[in-house]
Amino acid sequence: MTGGEKFHAKTLKGLELLLAEELKSLGASRTEIGNRGVTFYGGMALMYRVNLASRLALRVLLPILQFEAADADTLYRKVRRFDWSRYLDNRMTFSIDSVVHSPQFNNSQYVSQKVKDAIVDRFREATNLRPSVNREQPDLLINVHISGKRVTVSLDSSGGSLHRRGYRTGHGYFEAPLNEVLAAGMVMISGWEGKTPFLDPMCGSGTLAIEAALIAANIPPGIFRKQYGFEKWKDFDMDLMEHVAQKLSNETEVAVPIIARDADPEAVELTRRQVKQMDLQHIITVEQGDLADTEGMEGATLIMNPPYGERMKPDDIESLYSMIGSTLKHKFPGSDAWILSSSKKALGRVGLKPATKRVLFNGSLECSYVNYKTFVGNWKDHKAQTAGNQKK
Repeated sequence: MTGGEKFHAKTLKGLELLLAEELKSLGASRTEIGNRGVTFYGGMALMYRVNLASRLALRVLLPILQFEAADADTLYRKVRRFDWSRYLDNRMTFSIDSVVHSPQFNNSQYVSQKVKDAIVDRFREATNLRPSVNREQPDLLINVHISGKRVTVSLDSSGGSLHRRGYRTGHGYFEAPLNEVLAAGMVMISGWEGKTPFLDPMCGSGTLAIEAALIAANIPPGIFRKQYGFEKWKDFDMDLMEHVAQKLSNETEVAVPIIARDADPEAVELTRRQVKQMDLQHIITVEQGDLADTEGMEGATLIMNPPYGERMKPDDIESLYSMIGSTLKHKFPGSDAWILSSSKKALGRVGLKPATKRVLFNGSLECSYVNYKTFVGNWKDHKAQTAGNQKK
């Protein structure tokens, strides 16, 4: 690979700009922002570094083949014509992951089957042997992306989604825990870097607190993964990989409290397990308790992902959000609070004026990520102080 290799990092909708900034901080020479992803340029060392250190990338892809195809026969023919021996041999296993947005191709499984057939037939014709498919732990994970007639075939250097940091101890009580990449994005959008106390008062399985701790302590999220896709590539450079890993910044001491709270004892137990799994007990305090009963503090950063109303009655959800607003106002003066929710009606019951808001997606749900700034004292004093600061 040359120093100007083209890569594509996939992310969640709404985090593209933040990912582009992160990639530049990791050494990308230039970036191009797209929908749910960022194209970037660099060498093999950068590819290793992004997999290890990116908090916002879901996968890092290396495009190896691009062409146009209006039908399945053209797709098969062009994939079969490619020299796959550069990346695969008969002893290796492979798997195809397809993403399709096209009127010509409306079935991703069919696309995967066609591409698989083309690769197998190419090998069989040349050697009378063929590599095997292994969907669980393939030596080579191949990503096929079709947009209209445009086909991009890439190698998945991550070998599976990077949001799987390695601290999930099983879903257990929670059917849909917050995606780790979304949680990291929420913390990074807030601007919190470990200078003020951090609290997630409705922590669920503890994802926000864990991602906040990794950010504050400068711990690369990828060092806990057991294996990456690129480690099975023919040109994998173990020495370079170890050099990149050693050059990542050292862990820094976190001087402020990071607190994960929840009223549910099962949520607290699960959070404790996952904090222990990551060996972060010295950074994160896990507590059981209701937000309304919590001991307040001044100048804190609160980030929360409360229920949106899918499993609660309308009256209950509105009273919950009203309680959140009241508690923020009375117990957390001079604080920065962020709430992620898909319920605009419930957010309206918080009763505080939003400072900023942006759109993020939690799975398929379009959510508002809203920032509320509380102030010390009464509104009249706060307004006078704000006006005084603006004149300076």
